[in-house]
Amino acid sequence: MLTTHYRPGSPCWIDVSSPDPDDSVTFYTGLFGWDSVSLGAEHMHYRFCQVGGRTVAGISPERAGRGDPSWLTYFQAPDADVITKTVEQAGGQVLAAPFDIEGQGRMAVFADPAGASFAVWQPGATKGLGLVTDPGSLGWVELYTPDPGGIRAFYQSVFGWHIEDLPMGDISYPVISPAEGGGESAAMAGIAQLQEGDRPHWLAYFEVADCDATVALAQRLGGTLRAPAMTTEGVGRMAFLADPFGARFAVITSSA
Repeated sequence: MLTTHYRPGSPCWIDVSSPDPDDSVTFYTGLFGWDSVSLGAEHMHYRFCQVGGRTVAGISPERAGRGDPSWLTYFQAPDADVITKTVEQAGGQVLAAPFDIEGQGRMAVFADPAGASFAVWQPGATKGLGLVTDPGSLGWVELYTPDPGGIRAFYQSVFGWHIEDLPMGDISYPVISPAEGGGESAAMAGIAQLQEGDRPHWLAYFEVADCDATVALAQRLGGTLRAPAMTTEGVGRMAFLADPFGARFAVITSSA
């Protein structure tokens, strides 16, 4: 499961790009009960979104290289420059070369060989999210890609991930753990088959207390339901949504 003890290669941050950050703040604070803290003009009014004083996500104004409004998953990297070279050697694309966020850390943005965007975070003062797996915070991330088997070599060469196929009903589901291992309890992400006509992407799942109630609230706040709520035995009840600007995300009420 996700933790805030960030090992190299583990999800450590998420943020959403928005053409109107104020409207995005209104949507997400209304949906998840977040508080929003602006970092000021020197950081382009980037917002930290928090639950009980602990940061669970960021909201960013649109920036070059981010494309359409979207959630971006960051993976912990001891050295963003070294990872950048590895990404290039493995066949990925550098969308934003490593750069410093003054006093906070160093980051870079990439696309994998199939086109899914992701980022790395080399921590400074900001180590990563302050809360995960609790209601209102990140619970899981999932890669949607046209060739789930073929993409493994890229990410394993970049992050050293362990990827294990676990049975899920009539299918197997590739589950990702960090290079340092830790068994099934260290699982932090999954890989899913991309539907025809869709674009490769990483999807953030937010834990919520009541999936159906959250879906209804999201629609009242101007969000879009992309796929209705469904229950997966042993996993939980989940639904797929988009915010008013089209950024995709999922919500899940995990099984006890």
